[in-house]
Amino acid sequence: MDFLIVGGVAFLTSILTFFSGFGVGTILTPAFVLFFPIDIAVAMTAIVHFLNNLFKMGLTFKDINKNVLIKFGITAIPLAFLGAWLLMNFSNNNRILYEFIIADKIFTIKLVELIIGTMMLIFAIFELLPTPNKKVLKNNMLYIGGAVSGFFGGLSGHQGALRTIFLLRSGLTKESFIATGIAIACIVDVSRISIYFTKLESISLSENIGIITTTTLCAFVGAFIGKKLLKKVTITFIQYVVTILIIIISVLLIVGVI
Repeated sequence: MDFLIVGGVAFLTSILTFFSGFGVGTILTPAFVLFFPIDIAVAMTAIVHFLNNLFKMGLTFKDINKNVLIKFGITAIPLAFLGAWLLMNFSNNNRILYEFIIADKIFTIKLVELIIGTMMLIFAIFELLPTPNKKVLKNNMLYIGGAVSGFFGGLSGHQGALRTIFLLRSGLTKESFIATGIAIACIVDVSRISIYFTKLESISLSENIGIITTTTLCAFVGAFIGKKLLKKVTITFIQYVVTILIIIISVLLIVGVI
């Protein structure tokens, strides 16, 4: 059942992310959380996210805007390290904040899940806000965008929403917007994965290699289909659908249902 659920989520969200610029980390993390502790779920999501982005980068490499990539990356890398370090230290002290019972079932609200869920909800609200046409961002705002998306990418695995907001204002073509966003995500993933696995030494990767491989392959197929469908879909509609799903999942995570 875990292979089916997580693999299916990876496939569908990989299609959506190809047009929207966000979604795999945001939605796949809660899917892993259904079966694994939050710190392990975020680490496993990072692996799938990174491998899927490498695959997508191979499909879109020629459209990467190197100038924007460098400016985002300079601040994204160190802040991703910091965010990942904070996640690993929080998870070691994931105390129970509150417990309640509904229909004889005990629901537990924990610190890390509350933090992750709250951040997801904030990002989702950002996506629901209207995005009127604005002037192209100045260079210093790209550095800020890299710092913000890098930090939250390391801390919770959810870098895409804020990164998308900044990249949409950077004057890129649709093709460059997608390709550059993928490249930035790869940079953040490399940074945070290195921290996750220095802290998760007791976790044997081989024990979960099956679900990681299955999920990654499902994401590859979704990305390939997304590339084919890019010119045939309405991005705004997809972003709203994804955002609504994020809100539902984040609320369930906050209240201790998942």
